[in-house]
Amino acid sequence: MGKPTGFLEFTRELPKKRDVTERVHDYKEIEQPFNERQTQQQAARCMDCGTPFCHSGCPLGNIIPEFNDAVYEQNWEYAWEILSTTNNFPEFTGRICPAPCESACVLGINKPPVAIEFIEKSIAEIAFKNGYIQPQPPLKRTGKTIAVVGSGPAGLAAATQLNKAGHTVTVFERADQIGGLLRYGIPDFKLEKWTISRRQAVMEAEGITFRTGVNVGVDIKAKDLLASFDLVMLTGGSTVPRDLPIPGRDLKGIYPAMEFLSQQNKRVAGIALEVDHRGVPYANGDLQATGKNVVVIGGGDTGSDCVGTSNRHGATSVTQIELMPMPPKERADSTPWPHWPMMLRTSTSHEEGCERHWSINTKAFIGDENGNLKALRLVDLEWKNEGGRMQMVEVPGTERDVPCELALLAAGFLHPQHDGLIADLGLELDERKNVKTNKYQTVTNPKVFAAGDMRRGQSLVVWAISEGREAARAADCYLMGESMLEAKSQSMLALA
Repeated sequence: MGKPTGFLEFTRELPKKRDVTERVHDYKEIEQPFNERQTQQQAARCMDCGTPFCHSGCPLGNIIPEFNDAVYEQNWEYAWEILSTTNNFPEFTGRICPAPCESACVLGINKPPVAIEFIEKSIAEIAFKNGYIQPQPPLKRTGKTIAVVGSGPAGLAAATQLNKAGHTVTVFERADQIGGLLRYGIPDFKLEKWTISRRQAVMEAEGITFRTGVNVGVDIKAKDLLASFDLVMLTGGSTVPRDLPIPGRDLKGIYPAMEFLSQQNKRVAGIALEVDHRGVPYANGDLQATGKNVVVIGGGDTGSDCVGTSNRHGATSVTQIELMPMPPKERADSTPWPHWPMMLRTSTSHEEGCERHWSINTKAFIGDENGNLKALRLVDLEWKNEGGRMQMVEVPGTERDVPCELALLAAGFLHPQHDGLIADLGLELDERKNVKTNKYQTVTNPKVFAAGDMRRGQSLVVWAISEGREAARAADCYLMGESMLEAKSQSMLALA
């Protein structure tokens, strides 16, 4: 601990955001520069708390007090060495992670928590700038070959770790570029895509092969994949969106959020709108919010991303509705420290302009004579505890139609795509229709492993990275009988 009184001397401070009137006209990241001295002060706020609950708050088990101390001492190279032992991609998590570590920060009991996410991003960016991040190909190859199917954060983490162990790794991606939803789901104003390309260059220099535009299960059959590789790692994500099968669903103007978001990411990259993030041709043409009343159905992060993108398109109005009640503005009693708190969160996209409503149910989509969406039929809800379960009850007299020409379904994902590779491999599914595994190894075929949302269900990027790392260690043990790859502590494994 570098400065014992740091948490008393400095308050939490983050980089200023670019002005709303400026940033809604572009897709650049919204944070302004923050100098190293300011970052050092933020790291100085880390206390000598005895038991660092931030370790368990982070799905990766990042060694947070230690890298904060290194930052305070301005020893950025050592800070990077500490951080990189647990996190393959802090340049991603430092931008888009909701920071459960900060919710578990001991200082956060009665003061604003340490700005861990921002410090993490700073370490990564300074490491790239100063040349601390260099390709580190393995000194010796094992002769084992591994196919990683899917190049989202779980797949990239698994590939990096397996390559570090000396295996020869090929990553297959059905889209035209790697990254999964990092590339074609999260907007550029939260994560500019040069960060992915920069990391890809390092991974390629370390010996990892990327094959994009290859839909495994279609372009390459499952039996051929199994015959060509010693092990197959499935990291294809949870890609089947939750639909809203109510009257009027067939009208024009109702689309899954990811179709809308992936199109915009392609526009920013200058890529033709031919296929979506799944490699499937766009069926609904060029989706634009310009001049439309937009309603985003779903109150999570994906919905927030739709809000920010719609504002940048120049929508006439943007409204986000959520089925569940409005969360409390402060930490709820049901989620005391150090748990992830149930509370209201306002994103930078909301700050740019959006009406938000909770306890709202969508009963029908209303169309015009040409089959185009013109309104949503909504009704207010009251949530009642009946026999220990929360039940929604419509509030009489609240049904109404609200103007809407573009409805974006952002209610989450159900499970991975079953047809194609999963079906061809004959993999058993769990009760949530995810790939069933025993410690990342599928219960169907010992040569096939699974990680990330495909195994765990829809979750955070930081959990996907953790899944990829742990699955890589399990796969390495299967191939070699033991593994020298970094392992999580037993307490962290229990949380997984």
